[in-house]
Amino acid sequence: MLLHHTELGAGPPLVVLHGLLGSHQNLLPVCRPLAAQFRVFAVDLRNHGRSPHRDVMDYAAMAEDVDRFLQTHDLAAAHVLGHSMGGKTAMQLALHHPQRVDRLIVADMSPRAAGPRFAKLLQTLRALPVAEFRSRHAADAALAPAVPDEAVRQFLLKNLVPDGRGGHRWRAHLEGIAANYDRLREAVDSAIPFTGPALFIRGGRSDYIGAEDELEIHRLFPAAEIRTLPDAGHWVHVDAPAAFAAAVREFLTR
Repeated sequence: MLLHHTELGAGPPLVVLHGLLGSHQNLLPVCRPLAAQFRVFAVDLRNHGRSPHRDVMDYAAMAEDVDRFLQTHDLAAAHVLGHSMGGKTAMQLALHHPQRVDRLIVADMSPRAAGPRFAKLLQTLRALPVAEFRSRHAADAALAPAVPDEAVRQFLLKNLVPDGRGGHRWRAHLEGIAANYDRLREAVDSAIPFTGPALFIRGGRSDYIGAEDELEIHRLFPAAEIRTLPDAGHWVHVDAPAAFAAAVREFLTR
């Protein structure tokens, strides 16, 4: 399977992986400044963006997708940065294909199993009659009661595209994502840790990396550093873009 991507810049390769219900476009504001020093590949993971839809979706499969992506582009190894679900995919790749990862960066994600915090949201999105919506505004109004945060709604509605018949459709494969959601909540693990350089960047207003998560991070990634951006939530790269980009650049250019 060939993952869709956008390539920017020149230099050491850096592969960037988005989170659940996102796409490579969400991380382009991070990628553009880094492209001054790196050859950046912003990738759509399976069932997201313009990448192919598949019935199976777990971290082993997604890490294999990224491994094949590197092979296709004749990259023996690369720096890998992932946010949330993309961060777990990056961890899985580093743990099971360590020769592929020069430096690992994970944005606000733990290797431990996660709770079902997005189950209701997926159900809500799947229930929306998007084929009947003649405008994005109509979809936004229908989604607002369930998702009152406008910024979150706009993030989700980036998945909505015209269907060619006057209505809309979801670009992301919501049925496939929902069917595999329990797998996406699972922990990533390995009997052999990744001993390469690793940086975990968490938001000070996020609960994704707590004290128990830190212990698991250091078990699986013994060389890991954990940095906190105090004023950021889970979308650390959105809430603190300059500080996030600076932390990434400093780590990758040591």
